[in-house]
Amino acid sequence: MNFLSTKWIPDWRGWVLPLLIVLAWDWMSRLDANHAYAFASLSQIATAVSQLWQSGELMANVSASVARALTGLLIGASTGFIVGSLVAVSRIANVLITPVYHAIRQVPLLGLVPLFALWFGNGDTSKLIVVSLSAFYPVVLSTFEGMLQVDGKYREVGQVYKLSAWQVYRRVILPASLPQIFTGFSLALAFAWLSTIGSELLFTAGAGLGNLMMNAQEASRMDILIIVTFVIGILGYLMSLFIKLAGNALFKWRNTR
Repeated sequence: MNFLSTKWIPDWRGWVLPLLIVLAWDWMSRLDANHAYAFASLSQIATAVSQLWQSGELMANVSASVARALTGLLIGASTGFIVGSLVAVSRIANVLITPVYHAIRQVPLLGLVPLFALWFGNGDTSKLIVVSLSAFYPVVLSTFEGMLQVDGKYREVGQVYKLSAWQVYRRVILPASLPQIFTGFSLALAFAWLSTIGSELLFTAGAGLGNLMMNAQEASRMDILIIVTFVIGILGYLMSLFIKLAGNALFKWRNTR
């Protein structure tokens, strides 16, 4: 793939609506005192950005959130891949693990928050568990489904060449199921980022963008709330863009255009 290509750059017309929203926002902030409180002006937001940048507070919280999301993604996705592989290739593992997996998956992560808080406290451990679980679920499912749907003819080829079970897994099942596993990883990344911010809003100890939002809410700093919301959206978009580019590079044969 040519990474210098400009095809991934959004059409300029996609900026029209965001620009109109920004202009409408600034107009609303100038109507009266009530609107000025609910809609921070662009000048206020610019001043707040400068303050957060100079103090280092913004970058410190961004770094904490990104590190938490990536760590949880690594733990959850790698564990999910191992569990999904076991369930797909082993009948015994399928019988033992599948009921437990589906039972736990039906419990919303928000419902587990009080339990995690009692067990692990209100800090980074609880946040990391929430993020890891959010990445774990989709990778298990995509790995299992991807390996289960591998054409039986491919397995027969492995038997013809007298490959061992491990060789069949490594040379036949895993390569054939990689596209679907990657799809699950893409979902895991999105869920990990969303759950990172959510966990920081629920577990208020420590640094992070969610914690910065909570502090801004308590201080009635609408300008900081807008800045953090924008940063969260931009980081999420960049992560999705990276996954899209990586997928296009890894699976060129799937691109029909």
